[in-house]
Amino acid sequence: MPASPNPCGPALADWSGRQLPAPRRVAIAYSAGADSTALLLAARSRWPGRVHAIHIHHGLQSAADEFEQQARAFCAAHDVALTVLRVNAAAAPGQSPEDAARRARYEALAREGLDLEADAVLLGHHADDQAETVLLALSRGSGLPGLSGMAESFVRHGMAFGRPLLPLRAVALRQWLDAEGLAYVEDPSNADPRLTRNRIRHVLSPAWEACFPGYQEALARTARHAAQAQALLDELAAADLAAVGEPPAIAALQALARVRQGNALRMWLKRCAGHAPSEAQLSELLDQIAACTTRGHRLQIRVSAGTVQRAGERLLYLPPI
Repeated sequence: MPASPNPCGPALADWSGRQLPAPRRVAIAYSAGADSTALLLAARSRWPGRVHAIHIHHGLQSAADEFEQQARAFCAAHDVALTVLRVNAAAAPGQSPEDAARRARYEALAREGLDLEADAVLLGHHADDQAETVLLALSRGSGLPGLSGMAESFVRHGMAFGRPLLPLRAVALRQWLDAEGLAYVEDPSNADPRLTRNRIRHVLSPAWEACFPGYQEALARTARHAAQAQALLDELAAADLAAVGEPPAIAALQALARVRQGNALRMWLKRCAGHAPSEAQLSELLDQIAACTTRGHRLQIRVSAGTVQRAGERLLYLPPI
């Protein structure tokens, strides 16, 4: 028996009570690091016999084989089923290594989660990760979707994912594991200053902590407020799109205030193109819509990889050929 309770236990109980009250099977994205190790043990305790660990071998560093060995040894010692998946996480031209690894990881986790018929794949992201996400969004000039940070639950590639540890600080997890003598790996890439999140973690976050102790909770509050505001904007966009139609009627759009036009068009283009337009693209599109005062006025602007054009009295999104 552990000398002290796992700090993940109450957070997992609160999250699952709202999001996953009676799962048949739960998958854990298990890197063998501290966060996922603490989460795996809490899930094993809460749902005995219903937990399956998934370890992703990225193959990007020499330590990856050691991570896999630790994952296998730990799961065997704690009687947890484990699947190890090897993915190609090499970055494409123009893609950051972080984005490439993240994309490959989520695709593999979703595929395996569906194969396992798991009700959800749980991730070990915590309050420090959330704070870093918000700081990154602030540095990029992101809108409300970025400032909303990481959602506590979401669906990707047809699979439900959950982040039950968002209320917890990383130090609490590590202190508990160390006190219990439980092994976990340290990813050497976490010290690589070429990675944006590492610069935030090792340079920016300590400065914020020095000026505003416990700032992580304040940024988490900001993320929650932003998410609530975005949810209201999404409701308004859905109502406006229902009124102007899909594809949108130009005259009906022009009857809306410019900010409401932009809000509705973001949702429409995200549905059509899979991505919201940039600020510059949306501003140009709104200008061109305002200028559509005659039947012969043409409209054409590039959005994502496709184009928005005028088709009679409506807008039309043409995907790339």
